Amino acid sequence: MADTNETAPAPEPEPVVEPATPKPKRQVVKLSDKQKLDLKKHMDKVGKDMSVSERKSHRMKMMAKMRAGDSVSKAHKALSA
Repeated sequence: MADTNETAPAPEPEPVVEPATPKPKRQVVKLSDKQKLDLKKHMDKVGKDMSVSERKSHRMKMMAKMRAGDSVSKAHKALSA
């Protein structure tokens, strides 16, 4: 006969799952008209001896730096270094 004094083990509590907090959206910073014009002049000057892909890469890197608040010369120096 089975011993009736033994109790079944208690079920393990379910793990607490915290609701996922939504990622904050990136704040879009657009270049001003002056920054766009400055970047165009810069690309006309330095992009002559670059291939198409190099030009695009350089332009995109410059745009990222300029959105962060750098001037054209400061952004270019940061990329050249």
